[in-house]
Amino acid sequence: MYICICNAIRECDVRRAARCCPGDAEAVYAAMGKRPNCGQCLEEANEILFEEREGALLPARAA
Repeated sequence: MYICICNAIRECDVRRAARCCPGDAEAVYAAMGKRPNCGQCLEEANEILFEEREGALLPARAA
């Protein structure tokens, strides 16, 4: 699913970047060589970043 239509940034791109790039959505976009244009995507992108980083902090559950 596309998160940022202006820059053709997909959800998987944001999730991948969340694992290696610190900062908010604007910082992550900059790390990808992009910048927000209209800004409508920033709230959702920040939510995805938080979700992905929060998940990385949780220990793996034993099966």
